[in-house]
Amino acid sequence: MVAAQKIMITILGSINVDIVFRMSHLPAPGETVLCPRYETVAGGKGANQALAAARAGGDVAFVGSVGRDGFAEIALNDLKAAGVDLSATLEVATPTASAACMVDASGENSIVVASGANLDTNAEQLPNALLMPGGMLVMQMEIPYEENWAAIERARARGVKIMLSVAPAAPVPTEYLDQVDFILVNELEGRAIAEASGIQNITRDVLPKALADRHGALCILTIGSEGVIAANPDEEWRVPALSLEKIVDTTGAGDAFAGCFAAELTRGVSIEGALRFAVVGAGLSCSGLGAQPSYVDRKAIRAAMSSLP
Repeated sequence: MVAAQKIMITILGSINVDIVFRMSHLPAPGETVLCPRYETVAGGKGANQALAAARAGGDVAFVGSVGRDGFAEIALNDLKAAGVDLSATLEVATPTASAACMVDASGENSIVVASGANLDTNAEQLPNALLMPGGMLVMQMEIPYEENWAAIERARARGVKIMLSVAPAAPVPTEYLDQVDFILVNELEGRAIAEASGIQNITRDVLPKALADRHGALCILTIGSEGVIAANPDEEWRVPALSLEKIVDTTGAGDAFAGCFAAELTRGVSIEGALRFAVVGAGLSCSGLGAQPSYVDRKAIRAAMSSLP
């Protein structure tokens, strides 16, 4: 366990077990697709981000909920091995969340999640010791939304930087986006919150700047094989994706980006440096099957950064 005073990144969010099916193509409605086998791996956007951040060298605490069942051990094992502080993660009566992840031959995926114990997670689980000035709170949209809003208010009052990964796409009240320091979205998610913020008829490439100007945050738009576009009210960045010989599975790549970005920022790295590091970490995660098994350590990411344009 990491001592609370060392924690720089606290991740409040989801944790589950992914059942991963690899197949030739994703099924159409009403279609059954056969595949030879499946794998059972730890997942959940919150847990994914926590593991990615820890392997990237961050001092990390994860706050979530698991059930009193066999899936809980699977969900927690890799986090424990990576040294993630789990002291505020609760065991509850509700079953551990699970997800069915279908991955086609090109690495694209389709996922359905049974939320389970994630719906029991609440902001009151966050001890003040994990919300220290200078630290960062990272959240996603797989626990009850109102718990995220409560956590944002507590973190803001305590001088903690806040990153919100708006994934899966969900409505975020403007008053909470205005309190967030870092907004992480893909194009679908970005357009959804832009419309809610009164931003319409805008092209993809200027979407991050429009959101940054509207909410006073650093907005990062992930664009898959094209990399990322980011902007704050004063500056803009574009970082290309890491070139890979073969993409095996894109599951969890966005979570890898979030975790790696948080890890670098809390080390005092510049925004551009953190973006480049995170793009490489996310790219490398697409080289293996499943999310968490594909997350690499800081040394591997640094070694691959030389191949980024």
